[in-house]
Amino acid sequence: MIAVNNVSLQFADRKLFEDVNIQFNPGHCYGLIGANGAGKSTFLKVLSGEIEPQTGNVSMNPDERMAVLKQNHFEYEENEVLETVIMGHKKLYDIMNEKNAIYMKEDFSDEDGMRAAELEGEFADLNGWEAESEAAILLQGLGIPESMHHLKMSELKGADKVKVLLAQALFGKPDVLLLDEPTNHLDLQAIRWLEDFLIDFDNTVVVVSHDRHFLNNVCTQIADLDFGKIQIYPGNYDFWYESSQLALKMAQDQNKKKEEKIKELEAFIARFSANASKSRQATSRKKTLDKIELDDIKPSSRRYPYVNFQIGREIGNDVVTVKDVSKTIDGVKLLDNVNFSMGREDKIILLGNPLAKSALLDVLAEVTEPDTGSIKWGVTTTHAYFPIDNSEFFQGSESTLVEWLRQYSPEDETETFLRGFLGRMLFSGEEVKKKPSVLSGGEKVRCMLSKMMLTNANVLLLDEPTNHLDLESIQSLNNGLTAFKGAMVFTSHDHQFIQTIANRIIDIREDGTIVDRLMTYEEYLEWSAQQTANK
Repeated sequence: MIAVNNVSLQFADRKLFEDVNIQFNPGHCYGLIGANGAGKSTFLKVLSGEIEPQTGNVSMNPDERMAVLKQNHFEYEENEVLETVIMGHKKLYDIMNEKNAIYMKEDFSDEDGMRAAELEGEFADLNGWEAESEAAILLQGLGIPESMHHLKMSELKGADKVKVLLAQALFGKPDVLLLDEPTNHLDLQAIRWLEDFLIDFDNTVVVVSHDRHFLNNVCTQIADLDFGKIQIYPGNYDFWYESSQLALKMAQDQNKKKEEKIKELEAFIARFSANASKSRQATSRKKTLDKIELDDIKPSSRRYPYVNFQIGREIGNDVVTVKDVSKTIDGVKLLDNVNFSMGREDKIILLGNPLAKSALLDVLAEVTEPDTGSIKWGVTTTHAYFPIDNSEFFQGSESTLVEWLRQYSPEDETETFLRGFLGRMLFSGEEVKKKPSVLSGGEKVRCMLSKMMLTNANVLLLDEPTNHLDLESIQSLNNGLTAFKGAMVFTSHDHQFIQTIANRIIDIREDGTIVDRLMTYEEYLEWSAQQTANK
C-alpha cells in the first residue's frame, strides 16, 4: 500500500498537482492516465521518491519494498543480464555480495563466520536460494533466452535491454510496483506475458501506458490526473472513457432533461458490471467493481482532435491488384512474388517485418517502384498516404501552419476554413502561427492526418499512424478510421487499434512471402497459434 497525503507540485508558474490525497491498495492495478504534459511520469517520480513534492508526503509501510521500471537503458552496461535482474532487489543483492566477499577471504575469522551465518539466515528469509531461477524465469517469459543470461548488458540490443530492466522491476515480488510505459519496445508475445503476470500479481501496481488494450486487460482501477487532481475510478480504461464521455454529454446538454442522461449512465454502469464477470482480468483476480456514485463521474478537461475522413467519390469493387511484386532493399529481399487484390470493404492490417511492411506501403503509394511485378489501382480510387517517416514534409519550412496546410487544400484555401480545420485538430489561437519545422512528433502526426483528410481519398495507406500520439488522439483516430467508408491498408502495434479496425490480415513472413487471411486480428492470433502448435 502507498498513501499520498496533501501532495502539491509546481514547476515555474505551472501547477501540476494540488493537494492530492489518494491511496493505492494491494490487489489492484491502477492505470494512471492524463493528457500529454499533465504530469503522469512526474507523479510516478514523486511516488518513488525521485522528486520531492513542495507540500505533503508519500508514505509506505516501513517493511514494504518498492520497485520502479528504470528508464536509463545504459545504467548497467558492465553487469551481466542475470545479475542486473537480481539487482532489482537491493537488500538481497547487497546480502549476496557481502556474503560472497566474506567467503572469499583467505583469513576467515570467527567473527566472519558469525556474520556469514547471520547473512545466510537473511538470505534464506528473502528466498535468495531461488533468486537466480526466478530471474531466469522472468527473462525467459519476456523473450530473453538462457543463452543471453550471462552476457553483459552492453552486448544486448536496445529492445532486449528494456526487457531486462522490466524483469528487474518485477523481480522478488515487490510490494509496490511502478511502471512507466512498460510495453514500449516489447513484442506481442512479451506484452501478453506481462499482462498475465500483472493479472496474477497480488500487490500494488501503478502503471502509465498509451496501450489501451494493455490498460483494459490489467487495470482494476483508473487514476485520472486532471485539473491538478487525481481521482480514482473502478474498472478499466474503456469503462473510464465511456463514463467520462457520458458525463461530458450531461454537462453539455443544459437544455435537455438531465434525468435522461443519468438513466443512460446508470444503464451503462449496470451493463459494464454485468459483463465484467466474463473478462479475463475479472476471472483471474476475482474482483468485482466497487459501487460508483453518479456524482463521482466528472467530465474530463481533455481535448480530443476531430478525426473524420470523408470520401469524395464512391469506390468501386476493384480497388488495387498486386501481381508478382518483389522488392529488395540493401541486399535483403523484403517482398517475394507477392500477390493479392483488394476489395472496397477491406481494412487490411500488415503484420511481420517492419521494413517489409513499409516497403509494401511505399510500393502501394507509388513512392517507389517494385523490382518485379506490378500495382494496378482501380479507376475509381484515390489514395492518401501516411508514411512512417514524415520529416520531409516539415524540413526547412518557415511558413505558418496555416500556410503549410493551404498547399494541401484544393477546395477551400480561405484563412477562416484553414484555421477552423486546424482548430479541430487542436491547433488553436496563436498555435496556427507556429513554424512546421518546430512541431513535436505528435503535432506533426496531427498535421499529416489533416493533410490526408483534405484529400477526401477513398483509400487510406497508413504506416504506424499512432506513433507519437497521446491516448486522446489515438482514441480519436481509432474512432475516425472505424467510421471510414473507404478501403484501408495500415500498420500498427496497438492491439485495440488493430482489432477494432482490421477485417483482413496480411502477414509478411521473413522470406518475403505472405499469409493472407480474411479475419479479425484476435482470430488470426488464435489461428496462427494453432498452426504453430500443429507443426
